[in-house]
Amino acid sequence: MKYLIKIRQTGLLSLVLLVVFSVSAFAQGLTPMQIANLKNVGTAVVSSDGAYVAYTVSVQANPLENNVGNSLELFVFNTESGEIVQHELERNPAGLSARPGNGTFTFTTRMGDDPVNGLYELNPSTNQTELLFSFDRNMVGYEWDPAGRRISFIAMEDLNLPENPLPYDPIIFEENRPNRLGFMVDLGRANPEAMPINIEGSFYNMAWSSDSSLLAVSVAPSPEVDDQFMFQTVFVVDASTGDVRNAINNAGKIGQITWSPDGSQLALRAGNSINDPIDGRIMVVDATGGTPENIFPGFLGKFEEIKWTAEDTIHFIASEGVWRSFGTISPDGTNFTRIVGTGGPVMYTFSVADNGDVVFVVDAPEHPREVYHMSADSNSPQRITDVNPWLADVSMGVQEIVTYSARDGLEIEGLLIRPYGENDNQRYPLITVVHGGPEAHYSNGWLTNYSLPGQLMAARGFAVFYPNYRGSTGRGLEFIKSSQGDLAGAEFDDVVDGVDHLIEIGLVDADRVGVTGGSYGGYATAWMSTYYSDRFAAGVMFVGISNNISKWGTSDIPEELYLVHSRKRIWDYWQDNLERSPIYWVERSQTPILIMHGAEDTRVHPAQSLELYRHLRVRKPEVPVRLVLYPGEGHGNTRATSRLDYNLRMIQWFETYLKEESPEFPDSHLNLSDFEIEVD
Repeated sequence: MKYLIKIRQTGLLSLVLLVVFSVSAFAQGLTPMQIANLKNVGTAVVSSDGAYVAYTVSVQANPLENNVGNSLELFVFNTESGEIVQHELERNPAGLSARPGNGTFTFTTRMGDDPVNGLYELNPSTNQTELLFSFDRNMVGYEWDPAGRRISFIAMEDLNLPENPLPYDPIIFEENRPNRLGFMVDLGRANPEAMPINIEGSFYNMAWSSDSSLLAVSVAPSPEVDDQFMFQTVFVVDASTGDVRNAINNAGKIGQITWSPDGSQLALRAGNSINDPIDGRIMVVDATGGTPENIFPGFLGKFEEIKWTAEDTIHFIASEGVWRSFGTISPDGTNFTRIVGTGGPVMYTFSVADNGDVVFVVDAPEHPREVYHMSADSNSPQRITDVNPWLADVSMGVQEIVTYSARDGLEIEGLLIRPYGENDNQRYPLITVVHGGPEAHYSNGWLTNYSLPGQLMAARGFAVFYPNYRGSTGRGLEFIKSSQGDLAGAEFDDVVDGVDHLIEIGLVDADRVGVTGGSYGGYATAWMSTYYSDRFAAGVMFVGISNNISKWGTSDIPEELYLVHSRKRIWDYWQDNLERSPIYWVERSQTPILIMHGAEDTRVHPAQSLELYRHLRVRKPEVPVRLVLYPGEGHGNTRATSRLDYNLRMIQWFETYLKEESPEFPDSHLNLSDFEIEVD
């Protein structure tokens, strides 16, 4: 039996009973306020002895009271007794980790009057927390050595800029940005002092060798996003001096480094080349230097996380189409084995104890992310948390996999949530949800949040379709690169072909098809609302692209756009870029479109939304269009009220233009009672 107690982290620990507040559930399906109250497990790690699991839960603020971001709650699960203890902290924890060999957990946070965050250790057997180390600046990431004695960590560079003599500070664009510097510290010493790692640039990944004598790091030449994405180099550092031993000749994106147990090799979760859009391959290289080699180049999937656990064994989580698997592979690419096969819940991260027990963060069509536990002698993870217990009482639409042939014969996968309470003799309005990237994909897990209509709109009588068009991840190298150099071409034709398939099988009303998506999915929404406007009756575009020429000139990732998307320099084909831009096709537009954007977005500048809005207002004034900007938000909304506002406007737009016979332009002022939201 599981039970929960709370531990408040104050000067003296006090024990209090947890009062559980339920969120009302309705038989007809999810409501906007329920979406606004959903919780998600963030990180989960198992202690080195396997006795405890620590995890964080992301909790949304009340959107009717505070427009702030999520808070993180910290819990510890006793694997033997089933007891769950909540450890209340004054501020959010970050970098939750199991300290090797100690059976304890560590994280960074600020407590009391701490001027900066510190590394804190939690002993789950005593519920005591103590400060292990603090630096003169905030630490933004750290890694334990295998002995549990030393850490490497990252802290921002102190630029020591002179004080501005004028009574205000202008923004000097892309100048005076601090690097992310690397350090090491031995916590086994009295009064430990941090030693800098002698490499110029910005640090990202760090991994210790098994004997703690070497540290592998990835460093970009500058803190710019483009350099982080495309140009990190792996170095091997002497842990006693902080000096570089050698560099690795890696190229392209990199997401993770893990050492072979004997310290002779490195495995990188990285791109196959500079032109690979993702860091989803296992690339092995000699630790003394060389060029990493893809050990499984024919894999029709994407490796999401890896850990080298024995001389001949690398554990992994992999995406395979809309599914995920957990398994092992030998470092030479042989013996690919699925321990947990495809067809079950979607696994995101894993943590392995010394005894072989594994903990996963998992979601499923029925629930957002939870913690699952699997003993060393099992191949079936078992759920151990239930952070949204009220979801069990909510009726949901059926979620299923759909496959169809694109117009050129290529097989495309997608996911479909059917309308709740579906009548076989009825055709339904459809919302098509296009993922961003395009180097991303939808898995057969939880597909509902403030900007993903999912079960929310299925409850309101819509079918919701998530196509994994060509260029999506999870289907190997050839598939993901098949859309390069063809922006808005066959990739978006795939989306339309999927809509046609759902019309042909009798589910969807061809006159009531909508489209939505963010970022590259926002680009697709704009394209469907202009170039393919005769096919779509409503669009909701989020942080999307409308003009590829000005997009290149205002984005923070111009090199990534060239290397893994367009594969040609924009100045070598101006006209083609213009013709692959939604603004070029505005004369075709007859689709009512709601455009929403974060006012501080640096990835896709809000001017992209303004351009489409202005073109529509001037050139097609009869087409309903609205532009909503969210102050303080960037490339996606992170604050509670901004998210609820987005969610309600999305509902309002689709219900107006996909359901009403004679739709009237929606009022800009939201009436919360229309959504059954009561304000005290």
